[in-house]
Amino acid sequence: MPNIALELGKQAASFGVKSAYGEQQDVDGVSITPVAFTYSGFGGGSGDGAEGGGGGGVSVPVGVYVRREEGLRFEPNIVTLLVVAIPFVWATGRALSRIIRALKK
Repeated sequence: MPNIALELGKQAASFGVKSAYGEQQDVDGVSITPVAFTYSGFGGGSGDGAEGGGGGGVSVPVGVYVRREEGLRFEPNIVTLLVVAIPFVWATGRALSRIIRALKK
């Protein structure tokens, strides 16, 4: 049976910038580079005859870098922007309402 720690180490070496930025693609004279937020986690195990393992990851598309004749521009993924903005707006509103309530006393 292969050593799980070595296998996980080999897979983890490919994470980082390579997983966050995709390969540049040329579409109709426009160069685009996809960008994603990536996260990964691993588990392990050992012992008297016990085996272990685990692993997982998440990749959320954030947007793309678009290079045209005018220059380079980042275009965000609107769905991801909304998913991130809704909890932020809720938490900010909740904090502001508590601050205003405390100032009124």
